[in-house]
Amino acid sequence: MSSSLSSEKDNNFCFPIPDTLESDRVKLVPFIPSKHAEALFQAFDESTWNYLSYGPFTSTEQFVEQFWDKGIQVNPATTSFTILDKASPVNGEPAIAGLVSYINSSDRDACTEIGFVVILPKFQRTHVTSNMVGLLMHYALDLPEEGGLELRRLQWVCNTKNAPSLKVAERMGFRFEGVLRWARVLPPSKAIGYKAAPERKGDPRSGKGGRDSAYSSCCWDDWEGGVRDWVDKVMTRTK
Repeated sequence: MSSSLSSEKDNNFCFPIPDTLESDRVKLVPFIPSKHAEALFQAFDESTWNYLSYGPFTSTEQFVEQFWDKGIQVNPATTSFTILDKASPVNGEPAIAGLVSYINSSDRDACTEIGFVVILPKFQRTHVTSNMVGLLMHYALDLPEEGGLELRRLQWVCNTKNAPSLKVAERMGFRFEGVLRWARVLPPSKAIGYKAAPERKGDPRSGKGGRDSAYSSCCWDDWEGGVRDWVDKVMTRTK
């Protein structure tokens, strides 16, 4: 791994970044390129980036440069966490299970979004996803005296073709709000999540497709009205 990868965590996020968010089985820690990038890159497969605007990448350095240096770290509305599975230790340490971010965050509007979710293949369809999402929901929506940010809105946005992501949002208590059509321009290389674009005279984007985005949210009143208790139950399930 290149020695040039940063050993510093993000210091540009609009909200305080916790040193750790932890349940009985999963831990989230701030993404640090020198600690986490190589292991993540080596575990990515060809399906990892099907529905995401980033990737695929050809090297650890390219991953860090495009995703982190030019993407997450320079944007005060975003920060990333490495997902660690405590239930599958490697040499006595929790195994790296994926990557997740808060994105589109606003201190003024008291909101954020869970995005850029990458669960490594070995950890898909396990307790990892529900515990990761639950930890981020707690931190975003809990009151300060409970260790949270007391935000008003937490949203989940995904490609309408990404059925597993839609199911996660539903399982974790997010309320479906609707579809934003032609929300993003996507290249044809994103074949699975791709919506073909018809030719449009004079449009420089002709030939490039796009995606429809499904919006779901969990707001503070949902959280206090029962979703928090539901999430805690889901997090304790075996899968």
